[in-house]
Parts: sequence; C-alpha cells; structure tokens
Amino acid sequence: MQQKVYSVGQINSYIKMMFTQDFVLNRVSISGEVSNCKYHTSGHIYFSLKDETGTIACVMFASARKGLAFRLSDGMQVIADGSVGVYERDGKYQLYVSRMRQDGAGLLYERFLALKQELEDMGMFSPEYKQPIPAFVRKLGVVTAPTGAAVQDIINISRRRSPGIQIILYPAKVQGDGAAESVADGIRALDKLGLDVIIAGRGGGSIEDLWAFNEEIVARAIFECRTPVISAVGHETDTTIADFVADLRAPTPSAAAELAVTDTVAAAEQLLAHRTAMERLMRSRIAEYRMRLEQDQTRLKYASPVQRVREQRQRLIDLEESYDRAMKQLLETKKHAMALYAQKLKNVSPLEKLTQGYACVTDHAGGRVYSVGQVKAKDAIRVYVSDGVMEAEVKTAERL
Repeated sequence: MQQKVYSVGQINSYIKMMFTQDFVLNRVSISGEVSNCKYHTSGHIYFSLKDETGTIACVMFASARKGLAFRLSDGMQVIADGSVGVYERDGKYQLYVSRMRQDGAGLLYERFLALKQELEDMGMFSPEYKQPIPAFVRKLGVVTAPTGAAVQDIINISRRRSPGIQIILYPAKVQGDGAAESVADGIRALDKLGLDVIIAGRGGGSIEDLWAFNEEIVARAIFECRTPVISAVGHETDTTIADFVADLRAPTPSAAAELAVTDTVAAAEQLLAHRTAMERLMRSRIAEYRMRLEQDQTRLKYASPVQRVREQRQRLIDLEESYDRAMKQLLETKKHAMALYAQKLKNVSPLEKLTQGYACVTDHAGGRVYSVGQVKAKDAIRVYVSDGVMEAEVKTAERL
C-alpha cells in the first residue's frame, strides 16, 4: 500500500489545529527567566523564557503590552499567561503572551511600585513637607538592629565627628515578620524624646531583606515624625519607600552619620583659621584706618580756623617785625642822608665861615655887601663875626 505524502504546510496546519484544540495549551501560565528580549518598532516584544531544562519562544503583541506595568529585560524572572500556538511559516511553536507579571522579587517590586504611586499621590513625598537637618546635632536617635555593621558604623563615625554627641539607640527588628511594626514603633518612641535628628535604616540585602522599609506603616511613621528623619537603608543602589518619605536620604548608614553629624573637630579648626584670618584682617584694617586718621588730623590741623588765625597772626607779627626793620633801616638811611646834608650845609654856612675868621658885611638896609662898589666913604655898615655884630663906618673903599 502506497504511503500518503503530506506537504510541509499541511503538517504545520495539522499541528496548529492540534495545539488549538488542546485545552491546556490555550490557557497556560509559564514561569521562567527572560532572554533575547527585543522591542520591535511595531510595539511587539519578542523574547524567550528559559529555565534549567529548556527554552520556549514568546511574543507579546502591542495590544497586550498595554497592561504591562514594567519594562521587560533579560534576566527577569516572570510569569507569562497566554496560549501556545504554531507559527506555520517557520513551523515553530511559541507562547503568545496576553499578560505578564514578575515572579518572586518581581511581585514585591510590583507592590513597591503600587505603594509608591499611592503615597506619592497622597503628597507624602512632596518637598514642602521635608524638614531641614540641623547644622549641629547634639542628640542623635538611631532605629536599627542592635548588632551588625550598620549600627557600629553610625556610632563610630558620629563620635569621631562629634565626640560629645549623645546617641540613643532603639533596637528594632529590621527583617522578617514584625520588622515594619518594630521600625515604626522605634521612630515614634524616639520622636517623643526631643532629639535633633533620627537615623532609620539597616545594612544591605535583597529586596525581601529590606522589605520592612517598603511598608506603609513605616512610611507613615516617618511622615508623621516631628523630628527630622534620615533614611539609610542598604547600599547606594538600594531604594525604598522610606527613602522617598524621609526628610533626607543617605546612600548608606555610614553616609547617614556623616550627613547628620557635623565634623566639629574640622569645624573648630576651620573656625580657628577664620578667626586668625579675621584678626589679621582686623589688624590690617585698624592700621589702615589709623593712618587715615592721622592723615585726616594733619589735614584738619592745616584746615582748622584756629590754625589759620594762628598762622595769620604769626604772619602779621612777621610783617610788623619786617616793617619795623624796614622803618629802622629807612630812618638810619634818612639820618645818614640828613647828616650828610647837615655837613654840606655846615660847609656852606656863613656862620661856619665866621668861625674860621671870616666876617659878613651888610649895608644899613641889611643887604649883603659883596663888593667895594656897593659902598662909599662914610657909609654905615654892620660887620658880623662868630660871636656878635659890630657897627662900623667906611673910611675908604678901594679895589684891589
């Protein structure tokens, strides 16, 4: 009997029909790790799900992707809901995904996103509710596990930066059942003590380990706390709900201590340096202002009315002395000239001539007789000598 021969298309169609009629394959949920994830420009997502036993090809069409709450990437653990069918052209079967959620930690992450969105919508992350961290902390509260590296780091760093700081530890449970309630109780208890700031946190771990700080009860305790709260959960890459609600987020517990506690030793050294600089500047300014004052005093001294009066008085005195000297010198000059004139008059004075043996002759009318022609015999004349006058009569008058 001759065996019937089928085409490739017929076989692929038959297999597709078998898959379609199988109830289990039409409603199936598969868990696995995402690999070879590709986002197509059309909006479809092509990827594979794998585990230690095998791999299955998957496609999520753009219409189904609208309900996806996260971005798919390689390495994610997910649970994909859909149906298994055959792609006739390639003769391959694949999972047509209608819905997908993260598995394990992924479920927690979805809870994290949902609570984050809810609290954000309520305004609990708003900047206007954030309290400033005091510049100098004297009383520090710490909510964390009583053992472990986190609490030791906070204590050591805080005391190194501020030796006199008072640290109050609330030993809280930070992992497992009741951890969220324990952390919230610790925040509320420390808030009643009048502290300057509270650090709430723990060391690193998985999302399950850190989950207490993603609970709403902790978020509300931080939000309602009147004392500024610094969240310090896990490592730098870890982010919790507490980080968004807290007044300040620190990447690690050690960083929280550095952010909360001012380095008073360094501050004192800096203050001393500022004081020295201020004193140096003050001395320089005082010297500068003293020099300016002396200059102003000198200018004021010269510009003072009293000084001007004194200077004018001294000038008048100098002028008076100068006039006195000039007058004396002028009088001496005039006296000397007068003496010369007197000497000259003396030399030409008739009296002076008379003292030398000469006589002065006048006629009866008092006129000077210079010549014998002015008189004749028997004329009366007067003869003046140095000590008197004589009456005489001309006997004769002859020319020589």
